[in-house]
Amino acid sequence: MVTAQDLPLWWKAVLVEPDYSRDFLLMALFTGMRRGELMKLRWENVNLETRTLYLPKTKNGDPLMLPMSNFLTDLLKERHARATSLDWVFPGPGKTGHMVETKKFLLRVSAGSGVSFTLHDLRRTFITIAESLDVPYYALKRLLNHRTNSDVTGGYIVVDAERLRGPVQRVADRILELVGEYS
Repeated sequence: MVTAQDLPLWWKAVLVEPDYSRDFLLMALFTGMRRGELMKLRWENVNLETRTLYLPKTKNGDPLMLPMSNFLTDLLKERHARATSLDWVFPGPGKTGHMVETKKFLLRVSAGSGVSFTLHDLRRTFITIAESLDVPYYALKRLLNHRTNSDVTGGYIVVDAERLRGPVQRVADRILELVGEYS
């Protein structure tokens, strides 16, 4: 996990990265999405008007609709304006057409910040910040796309993108506060 204390150093190292790696890492931090979900994100599943991301296929097989914070919406609007691919948010040179490798830029950011981390650590950081803001348990589970069907109560609760919009914005605001970009 990237701790609150380490986040400013990590942020500074990320901001000097090329836009493809910078934006990828910031999206990972601001959404808690899994590596593969980010790599395979298509522009057709990004709705800048409704400020939502749609993941038709996730690790657990369930689709997921996530709201975007103001910060993430702005980042994706800028990214879309300079997009070189109409298909992939994070295009790559290989057969798949999307980014497949992150090791080099993870190593650069780790070296530049002195913070050793993995992409999964950014998922942990996102959800830890959300939990510290007292985001409700079932909203936390939905943000990570963890199933609640083993919990009888969870089966009754509908947590949609609009219900998650407030928590997502609060997490983004807290991240920006921790890195000194927002007060």
